Amino acid sequence: MIEDIKKRALHRTSILEGQVRGLAKMIESEDYCMDIIAQSRAIQKALASLDKLLIENHLRTHVAQMFADGGDEREQAVAELLKAYDLETR
Repeated sequence: MIEDIKKRALHRTSILEGQVRGLAKMIESEDYCMDIIAQSRAIQKALASLDKLLIENHLRTHVAQMFADGGDEREQAVAELLKAYDLETR
């Protein structure tokens, strides 16, 4: 994993851990539903941000190599990315 991306991804997971703990506390204390939903949406956005980092790392490392290798490796890279985004055609 690219070191800068790894560092940023780990930082984001730490933030996510705190957000999820906070969400659980909100549910436990029966906070206002819209506040709970707002926290849940913030977590979803944070997860999407983490996904972007992980995809960037995958593209810059594994996919770049798989495309350079060509043939079946290239097709596997395309299939993996389509699957990751629920875009599979098969």
